[in-house]
Amino acid sequence: MGFGIPRAWLCAGLLTGLMLSVTPMQKASADGVLGAMAIGQRTSAPVGYIEFCRRHAAECRIRSGKVPPAVMSAGLEDKLASVTRLVNRSIKPASDLAVHGAMEFWSYPDNARGDCEDYVLLKRQMLELQGISLSNLLITVVKKKDGEGHAVLTVKTDKGDYVLDNLNNDVKLWSETGYRFLKRQSSTDTGRWVAIRGHPDVLVGAVD
Repeated sequence: MGFGIPRAWLCAGLLTGLMLSVTPMQKASADGVLGAMAIGQRTSAPVGYIEFCRRHAAECRIRSGKVPPAVMSAGLEDKLASVTRLVNRSIKPASDLAVHGAMEFWSYPDNARGDCEDYVLLKRQMLELQGISLSNLLITVVKKKDGEGHAVLTVKTDKGDYVLDNLNNDVKLWSETGYRFLKRQSSTDTGRWVAIRGHPDVLVGAVD
């Protein structure tokens, strides 16, 4: 993760049980929003998230109907940028092993320390408190260019899917991050995970 901490300690286990598929390129996503991720079939949740749900069961049982993407206004853009900067500078990068004595332990940052998924959980919580639906705040697993697993927060908007990352303060469209996107939470069920298929303009049948 670029902080002088052994990579095997940070975000370990995120690539467990991935189910991936890619389809031919089309003009728009299945969500009907240009630049949005194309969602595939239901897939396994990351091991760390399963353990998180055992401790925070209510957070993993939230179901909603079809919620439209958030409107990407100047106000929302400012919220995303400010929350990203605040969390990134407030949390000291530390491995799950160092903080919890375990290789993979998803949690809200403990004593202002945590790894990638802990940043994601806190950003998600803060943005929900500012009025953004959890249906549009989705924990997402990616693979970095070096092949290492990583977690980011995806924000679904009417201008496409944006990514909040602890590795930098830039709020970017997912297609501009350089990551390979693997799977994320369902937008209708916080306990369900779905595969991400292909590239930004792939058209597939969504079950999100």
